[in-house]
Amino acid sequence: MARLERYYRELAGGLRHGVLDRLVLVFLAPVSLVYALILRMRALAYAAGVFPTHRLPVPVVSVGNLTVGGTGKTPTVAMLAERLIAQGKRVAVLSRGYGSSTAGEVRIVADGSSVLLSPDEAGDEPYLLASSVPGLVVVVGADRYRAGCLSVERFNPDLLILDDGFQHVRLGRDLNILLLDCRHPFGNGFTLPGGLLREPRGAVARADLVIYTRCSGDEEMSPLADMPSCRALHHLAGITPLAGGPREPFAALQGRHGVAFAGIADPGSFFDALREEGLSLGATLPFPDHCRYGEREIETICRVKEANGADFLITTGKDAAKLAPYRDRLGATFVAALEMRLLDPAPLEAALEKLLSK
Repeated sequence: MARLERYYRELAGGLRHGVLDRLVLVFLAPVSLVYALILRMRALAYAAGVFPTHRLPVPVVSVGNLTVGGTGKTPTVAMLAERLIAQGKRVAVLSRGYGSSTAGEVRIVADGSSVLLSPDEAGDEPYLLASSVPGLVVVVGADRYRAGCLSVERFNPDLLILDDGFQHVRLGRDLNILLLDCRHPFGNGFTLPGGLLREPRGAVARADLVIYTRCSGDEEMSPLADMPSCRALHHLAGITPLAGGPREPFAALQGRHGVAFAGIADPGSFFDALREEGLSLGATLPFPDHCRYGEREIETICRVKEANGADFLITTGKDAAKLAPYRDRLGATFVAALEMRLLDPAPLEAALEKLLSK
């Protein structure tokens, strides 16, 4: 399954150009065109007021993307929340809670002082946000308007952040932030299933601000249609033990032999980043995005670790949230901390200042 998912992402991302790859795209292209047409009609219906848009009594900042996974939404939401909380603002995040066991119910994941749900109940990203950003309120629910109403009623926030909200136009927003991967912003240009786009490229016009993610700092970005934009650098900032403890530099693992595993949208980029930090990896294990770790996955990890004579395991924060029941079996396991840093934050700061001054 992981290999098939990787092949599809490479194909839809425009990274495969073989004869067989072209035939697969020819087969998928008509479906993509129909899907794109449906999405255009939906967008027009909302713009014309055929479908209602609901507004909340506090400012809403939406963070989302055009492609399926892998643009760094969770680090961006965490960065925004931390900035606003540092300014003394009460912030609540509204998330669909993808992968949660609550079947779309509106549930409070964190109340600003404690985390109330498990990773399975909350979903990967909401739990990670709730456990890593002190003072943050996190509410999940398929109906983000109802989740927002609950947040306003219970916590009286100064601002709401709509996580993965670019396509959720049913909820009105006051600042619409679009994330684009600076390396492959639109994949191969097709909508699903022939490409990675969730909706046609023209939807970019709905954005108020673009953040180009996964930049190195050397790119010469061309802002879309004079739209305000920032560049963001994602980097691994160190390691912490799965069992808990202080953050250490990657140098702490020098001279040791490890195995890396991840169940995220783009595990290959994570593995490459670990090697760039100087880690010696005997094997890498990609699992499907939002993987729910069970006996089968844990047995595979332990078997590969033993076969490679590895001294340690290393994974992402998103995966680590689901591994607590298996700490003893996994042995020495570390979590790589992913952080996001804006290279040119002025456009975002100006947009937030304008929003909060209203």
